[in-house]
Amino acid sequence: MAYKISEECIACGTCIDECPVEAISEGDIYKIDADLCTDCGSCAEVCPVDAISIAE
Repeated sequence: MAYKISEECIACGTCIDECPVEAISEGDIYKIDADLCTDCGSCAEVCPVDAISIAE
């Protein structure tokens, strides 16, 4: 199951640098491409506002 980014996102860019498959795209609220996400959790571990979680 892929990860998702909530509206709590502050668009700091930390998660983009951590994603090994470049599944995260920039915007006012960043987005994770579920088809590319490998569920590694690297992005969630580094998010300073805990805006990234497993999609349900």
